[in-house]
Amino acid sequence: MSSGKGGNNRKNRQRFSGRREDTQKQAKRHGENIFSEGKFEKSRVSLQERPQWTAPVLPANPITTPDCPWCGKQITDITTAICDKDTGRPVHFDCVLARITEMEKLETNDSVCYIGGGRFGVIHYNNPPDTRNFTIKKIYEWEPKDKENDNEWRRPISEYFSIT
Repeated sequence: MSSGKGGNNRKNRQRFSGRREDTQKQAKRHGENIFSEGKFEKSRVSLQERPQWTAPVLPANPITTPDCPWCGKQITDITTAICDKDTGRPVHFDCVLARITEMEKLETNDSVCYIGGGRFGVIHYNNPPDTRNFTIKKIYEWEPKDKENDNEWRRPISEYFSIT
């Protein structure tokens, strides 16, 4: 028996004789459906057997949209907000990027980026059109890693997301 890699996988196949078309023509004449036999019929689940869908219950705590203490504008998408380093209040993500950019003296081909885990970094691109090749020159630890200092403004947001 071969593994099938050599292309000789037609040993046990039967040749097509063209009789299927004839059978379909005869079935149409007699008003039969040849695919309604047992092996062609798909198993169908009746509507009574399916569990009924129920809409999820929204949490009692509404999501608030506070004002950013840095720019004074409303934070419309609270899920993209990040903690203020000093007060722990939510601020715009873009406000944090702008503040770090102002604090840091950027050279040619440098930019400030979010690198994950509540950290920002000054990134130097060796070839700016090719963003795959870069080095991190400096890291700003913006949010603490420990979850004990988790801010109260994030709790109502987490209730709207699934735990699974």
